[in-house]
Amino acid sequence: MRGIILYGSCYGTTQKYARQFARETGLPCFPCKQADEARDADTLVYFGGLYAGGVLGLSKTIRSLPNAANMRLLIVTVGLADPQDPVNVQNIRTALQRQLPKDVFSRAQIFHLRGGIDYSRLSRGHKAMMALLYHHDKRLPPEKQSAESRAIVETYNSKVDFFDTEALGTIRRALETV
Repeated sequence: MRGIILYGSCYGTTQKYARQFARETGLPCFPCKQADEARDADTLVYFGGLYAGGVLGLSKTIRSLPNAANMRLLIVTVGLADPQDPVNVQNIRTALQRQLPKDVFSRAQIFHLRGGIDYSRLSRGHKAMMALLYHHDKRLPPEKQSAESRAIVETYNSKVDFFDTEALGTIRRALETV
């Protein structure tokens, strides 16, 4: 196997997961802006942060790889909401279907990890977006809040970190299985 890890991370949690996975597997690891490093790979493990309903850098990365249609693809999303919530997982999968060609999506193995947020590090634009989401979501009755909405309300204007190296085990085992 000629595998590689690429990641799209804005504030660092996704990068932290990708680099930890690289240490555990021995695979080379690069930010998605260096997607050309994957040109000779037959296996791509893509770690992508969830931002505004999409996986950061994923569609651009896949479009830039001429051999993407022939690669084994493991996609690892990293977001604030609980990845054990079925509605959250379905929302992520729907977003991935919009980002990826149908044949690529249908072949991909998809995993979800919980990340974190530190409001003090957010850009002005991201702070404004999160404030809008918070004010909208906190007005929703509890039965109408999604896992993502609850996570935004519960963590608003604070620092939380759900980084969990143990969660990488499932992905590592999937990578080892051909």
